[in-house]
Amino acid sequence: MDFSHLCSFEAFQQCCGQYGYGQDLGDLLDQEFRRSKGATYLDHAAATQYPESLLRNYFRDISTNLYGNPHSHNPSSSLTHDTVERVRDRVLQHFGTTSKEHSVIFTSGCTAALKLVAESFPWSSERGAGSLFCYLTDSHTSAVGIRGLTSALGVAALPVSPQELTAGPEDGAPTQDVSCQTPHLFCYPAQSNFSGRKYPLSYVRGIQARRLYPACDLRGRWFVLLDAASLVSCSPLNLHDCPADFVPISFYKIFGFPTGLGALLVRNDSAGILRKSYFGGGTAAAYLSGEDYYVQAGNVSDRFEDGTVSFLDIIALNHAFDSLYRITGSMLHIQQHTFGLARYTYMLLSSLCHGNGRPAAQIYAEGRFESPSTQGAILNFNLLDSSGQIIGYSQVDRMASLYDIHVRTGCFCNTGACQDFLGISSQQMKRNLQAGHVCGDNMDLVDGQPTGSVRVSFGYMSTFEDCQRLLKFVAECFVEKPVTVDQARLQSLKAAWASSEGSSEAPSPEPPDRETPKGAETKSADASQNGLREPKSPGEARCALTNVYIYPIKSCGAYEVQDWPLGPRGLLYDRGWMVVNQNGVCLSQKRETRLCLIRPQVHLASNRLLLRASGTDTVWVPLEDDGGLHAGSGVCHSKVCGDRVETTDCGDEAASWLSDFLGQPCRLIRQRPDYAREMKKKPAEAAGSPLLSLVNEAQFLLINRASVELIQDLMSSRQDSCEGERLLDTPGVISRFRANLVIAGAEPFEEDNWSHLIIGSARFLVAGRCGRCQMIGVDQDTGAKTKEPLLSLAACRAGKVTFGVYLSHQDPEASNGVAVLSVGSLIQADTGDL
Repeated sequence: MDFSHLCSFEAFQQCCGQYGYGQDLGDLLDQEFRRSKGATYLDHAAATQYPESLLRNYFRDISTNLYGNPHSHNPSSSLTHDTVERVRDRVLQHFGTTSKEHSVIFTSGCTAALKLVAESFPWSSERGAGSLFCYLTDSHTSAVGIRGLTSALGVAALPVSPQELTAGPEDGAPTQDVSCQTPHLFCYPAQSNFSGRKYPLSYVRGIQARRLYPACDLRGRWFVLLDAASLVSCSPLNLHDCPADFVPISFYKIFGFPTGLGALLVRNDSAGILRKSYFGGGTAAAYLSGEDYYVQAGNVSDRFEDGTVSFLDIIALNHAFDSLYRITGSMLHIQQHTFGLARYTYMLLSSLCHGNGRPAAQIYAEGRFESPSTQGAILNFNLLDSSGQIIGYSQVDRMASLYDIHVRTGCFCNTGACQDFLGISSQQMKRNLQAGHVCGDNMDLVDGQPTGSVRVSFGYMSTFEDCQRLLKFVAECFVEKPVTVDQARLQSLKAAWASSEGSSEAPSPEPPDRETPKGAETKSADASQNGLREPKSPGEARCALTNVYIYPIKSCGAYEVQDWPLGPRGLLYDRGWMVVNQNGVCLSQKRETRLCLIRPQVHLASNRLLLRASGTDTVWVPLEDDGGLHAGSGVCHSKVCGDRVETTDCGDEAASWLSDFLGQPCRLIRQRPDYAREMKKKPAEAAGSPLLSLVNEAQFLLINRASVELIQDLMSSRQDSCEGERLLDTPGVISRFRANLVIAGAEPFEEDNWSHLIIGSARFLVAGRCGRCQMIGVDQDTGAKTKEPLLSLAACRAGKVTFGVYLSHQDPEASNGVAVLSVGSLIQADTGDL
């Protein structure tokens, strides 16, 4: 059975179980999710999508009813109060409980609910007999963060691995000692937001009864904080059967709307232990301002909801519940539907192989997706090249964005699971930080080892076609042809699933599905692995500079020159200006493709920057503003690639011209000449950190014409798969990559191995490769979006989407504009020391 057949709906039905909700999902999407048409949204674990009927009904409600502050007693206030209380009941009903057993405390989200418990729990710091805060290492940052508060109080924190948690006392159940009432708190997720693993809800009673570690080793009263945010997005939770003391949730993970609203569900039997120091509006039954006298509200919800609750958002929950149940019927239906999608994707992705038989993906999961009782609708993985090396997640993310596939990458605010699955030691995590990697960035590999992974997650509106598009994308962009599948693994998975579904009991946990890929050790890919020719011996002056381009306005068109001076930040006036929207946010071709149609020109003799575009008049601004033209404009603070930069506004005439051309309010700003912005990564041999203009990464980008031609050849071979797209000539491909310097005479991708080079008399250091983004999918002549040449580049580089090298120039005379680059200059390049 080949891969294309496995991507068919018939193959999907064999393993998916229940699909849909008794209606055509295509019709559902057309009716409720038209905005997502054409997109493949696979980040539901972060935020799911909301149906249009929810918004329509909600806006009709608040447009026709008068809602006031629920703390008043007038008719509009009473209507709000009664509606909010109705929503509380619906929340409890959704989770299988009533107000007799639980209370709903509305918060701004799950994190705020966790923080509320941490700040209100009666921690005891008595030496030798104090409280203990324990948490599962596979926990979200918001849960682990409680440790910061307890540490400040002198309360010990204990991380517990999933393997340790299942251990109990050697001599049976511990003896209950009612005399010891020291409060301890254990926190664990009902479902891992990293891998989708579902932890047994029976752990709640096991900890409370001191049958599980660490409760079995420590006397006192144990409370359980069950982080349910990930679980309840696609699975039912019955709190009547699961007596967790505190359960935080976020509603947007279930409904998509409203955001900024969560809740802490508290068992009434446990609510009495929580203590608050602060009392805000509505939380006090009585107080005196002249003396320390305060009586808290008797109702649990009133006691902990500081100020006025977000009552309009709470009212929106009424319509969210209505839409969810009307569309799906129940959370059980959602669980069965989304699990089927995740299992099918897992089956194909884990069996997908390169033409040489090597696996194309490394899956991070504890089991093999046997049952929805043990696995949620989350699939976490890294892709592997044909030599077994991990492809950085940022490369996958950029390519997925080109296909309008929305995934999540990184460590997902769960460092513990990330370390465990990826085999990253704590020492290595610290070294990664020293190398510049921080949470949420795109530094996906350090010394060849991954710092994170790719996560896809499904929601109730996800479809088979979403899975199909993801799998075909992986096969097309990251699998060495011919695409093959591991038939033995397929049969093994099917047999295991048949066995588990035929059993009346929940399947026993399988060994982790986390094989270490062969050849995952650090090693550099050479040209031969990519099918390229070996470079000639370095140092020969056989290359020449064929083109020089400057881009005066960031993200706008190129200005080609023959001779151009070097300045302290690179080519003089290169990326000295940028366009920002009405909120001061930098516009780029990723958001506004028409920027490429603006063709700025720099006239050194007349000290002018000209703004030109077809069909418009030309306007100009001075290259060096003497302060007279825009004396009233102050210093603007903007951001470029996360760096805060100081800029000045270029006046109303340029702003009006840009606003008319782009069809939105915007301004032209320029970097202040006296503002120093340094490279984040200093080249190894650089004497100091080079100064930057408004560029993204480095002073110069150089590309090799031979490398471009190789990409062009591959594009020609892919012409059938890109039907309808104009095949680019060499200049067309070059324009997409927006380089400053184009050279000829070197072998394809030889530049990857250079450490430094001399162009004419100017010396440059290589600062690294350029990681390409989807911006090169913009036709620089028309502004239209296409998929090439990024697809061909990914195929050529075995998934490593890099092209061209960054350079820095530090000759002292450059600061005076003395050094000049000229087309035709010879180039000497080497991999050793200068």
